[in-house]
Amino acid sequence: MRKARTGFLTVALALTLLIGGCNRQDEEPGQITICFAFQDLETEYWVAAHKAITETLRARNIKVLERNAHQDANRQFEQIRDAIAQDVDGIIMIPQDGESALTIIGEANQAGIPIGVFNRPPADKSKPALVVVADNEKIAEEAVAYMAKAASELNRKMTPLILVGDLGDQNSIERRDGFYRAVNAHPELFKKPIEVPTKWDAATTLANLEAALQVTPEVDFIFTSSDFLYPQIKAVLEPLGRWKPKGDPDHVVLGGVDGDSTAYRLMKEGYVDATGVQDLFFEANAIMDALVEAIKSGQRTPEKWIQDPGFALTQENMPQRAMDMWGCRILHEEQSNEAR
Repeated sequence: MRKARTGFLTVALALTLLIGGCNRQDEEPGQITICFAFQDLETEYWVAAHKAITETLRARNIKVLERNAHQDANRQFEQIRDAIAQDVDGIIMIPQDGESALTIIGEANQAGIPIGVFNRPPADKSKPALVVVADNEKIAEEAVAYMAKAASELNRKMTPLILVGDLGDQNSIERRDGFYRAVNAHPELFKKPIEVPTKWDAATTLANLEAALQVTPEVDFIFTSSDFLYPQIKAVLEPLGRWKPKGDPDHVVLGGVDGDSTAYRLMKEGYVDATGVQDLFFEANAIMDALVEAIKSGQRTPEKWIQDPGFALTQENMPQRAMDMWGCRILHEEQSNEAR
């Protein structure tokens, strides 16, 4: 989850200009105020989530205090402490990692302010919060299982590689676990997997993937823990003559998790075999509904974990399920707006 589309980034950056000087003096009597604390807007997923949450809350006449921590957990902690001092009614947070999420949840609990965590869960359930998160292990396993099915048709033993996210993020751990569950189910098909750390950083991914393929050039099966890294995969494979669509003898079986518009486009073009899709709009609505309900009912430390089951979009089910993919819907919306 990192390189955003320009149109969405422009909208999101414009919205973040509202951060400076926010206070509650201009609030309408009885109006709910929610602090939305997030960790940058560098991927299409986070930009779309930001847009869905802020626009929906404001459409409900809820005041939104936006706080962008720019991937700094300590900054986010201080931003939320400041929001608590301003006596906000509730908090929606996208934390930097699972451990910092627990610290911030504890601060909100102590202040008696309900808090919701979006998509990136705390490290454990020791402190009460509202949490919405995709079933990352299941989604990844389903995507890789389809990739394995596509690989089995090639009649050779495959050399699999996984681009691992930041393992301080529970989502990364679960996606890696899902990859291994699917790969380990087919020992006859796969050699020992190669792990390439990314730290959710494009430059790190590019350097580490290039190094891995220099050592093991026969890699022919790549799973990325986030769709935003496809440009780096292409940048490494294309000069090697390995960036080919399915059906080409040099095609590398590809898949990932998120469901952004790049993954959708690459699936249409035949480069990507499957992607695990998070239901971004369900997750955004679920966390907002749960938090507003808690505020209105006077719950200070509500506790509920809401799971997004997601699904795997594959080359087989794409004709039926493409529009269930948030990236596909965003792309179609952009194209419709351009046509007007």
